[in-house]
Amino acid sequence: MSIERQTPLIKTELPGPVAKTYLERDEHYISPSYTRSYPLVVKHGDGMMVEDVDGNIFLDFAAGIAVTSTGHRHPKVVEAIKKGLDEGIIHMSGTDFYYPSQADLAERLAKAAGGKREKRVFFSNSGTESIECALKLARWHTKRTNFISMRGAFHGRTFGAMSVGNSKARHRSWFGPLVPGVHHVPFPNVYRDLAPGQKPEELAEQCLRYIHDVTFKREVEPDQVAAIIVEPVQGEGGYLVPPPNFLPGLHEICADNGILLIVDEVQAGMGRTGKLFAHHHFNVEPDIIATAKGIASGMPLGATIAAADIMQWPSGTHASTFGGNPLSCRAALVTLDMLQSELIANSARMGEYLLGKLKERASSHPKIGDVRGLGLMIAAECVADKTSKKPAGKLRDRIIDEAFKRGLALIGCGESCVRFCPALSVRKEHIDTAVDIFGQALDASKE
Repeated sequence: MSIERQTPLIKTELPGPVAKTYLERDEHYISPSYTRSYPLVVKHGDGMMVEDVDGNIFLDFAAGIAVTSTGHRHPKVVEAIKKGLDEGIIHMSGTDFYYPSQADLAERLAKAAGGKREKRVFFSNSGTESIECALKLARWHTKRTNFISMRGAFHGRTFGAMSVGNSKARHRSWFGPLVPGVHHVPFPNVYRDLAPGQKPEELAEQCLRYIHDVTFKREVEPDQVAAIIVEPVQGEGGYLVPPPNFLPGLHEICADNGILLIVDEVQAGMGRTGKLFAHHHFNVEPDIIATAKGIASGMPLGATIAAADIMQWPSGTHASTFGGNPLSCRAALVTLDMLQSELIANSARMGEYLLGKLKERASSHPKIGDVRGLGLMIAAECVADKTSKKPAGKLRDRIIDEAFKRGLALIGCGESCVRFCPALSVRKEHIDTAVDIFGQALDASKE
């Protein structure tokens, strides 16, 4: 079954009658902790489009939170999974046994990560698990216990990942005490933190000096820090792109003090920013890379890629029953083929096109304060007005809801940002439709 049309089609009120029955069951049986933005009950996906249980068709610019990197059910991914079912095996734990797809993918990722050092890979099921692996590995290798992380960061919801995260207070409420030894420092927000006359690079230097002048002097000595963990582009924090000297500055601090640099590429990686990994934009070689989301086109998979001289921990130190599942690895191999042959380049081209179209649309709107991003990782920030820059979260939510009513699936990030993270296979006609609907939603959301 395929969805022939490439534009939205809304046939019923939303939610439709069939969707309402599932929403009722969901409310009764499923944990209320999930963060649903609107009542989209999906039945089928094909490329850039999804169809709900009532036959309404939506243009998907959320991509499963930046996960379906090649689009929904790409034929090559489907073929790889079917071949794995027909010729291979559904599960054989890579913790205890060996299978070709896991070794094949590890070699591909280790080489694709780049840099001068050889790499090794640990496979898990998700981004949070890849972060947990990175944190454990950093402590094991350095024999140090402290971490430095960024304000506004999101790294996941398990205890270790939640402890280094700093995105929303709700993520931490009633879950303490958290993992000790985490110290949060400023991440440069060029839109909000830049002083009059200040250059972005100067703001980055200011944030880097904080580590020396405050963290190392008042909180923890550098020889007690195992790692600094950073998103090359902050995701849930608002799709914040740092100035070009920020990551190199962190790398220098790490190198000077025997601290490991962990980059969280869970959302920004796998081609989303127009390079395989977002840190490639900044010409740094981290010690550990954590990735997931778009790695296997929707199949559950995470990977922690580390310098081989760091990933030397002995058997039994860290493991995962389902991590690196054979079918997920097969999907990831095909995904990586498509990323490297065409989709990373398409992400760069289409990202530039989308950024330009959104900036053009936002320039005349008084409540879109900023449009920013790299590749197909783009956000439009809603504000009360462009002078005060006060976040307008309720307005953002109305815009997303109005877009949904018109057949465009979007999600938010930060306090008041609309997030645009479509599949890397997106075309200009999809972008034109999305920006047009976004404009209609803006107009319909006026106070």
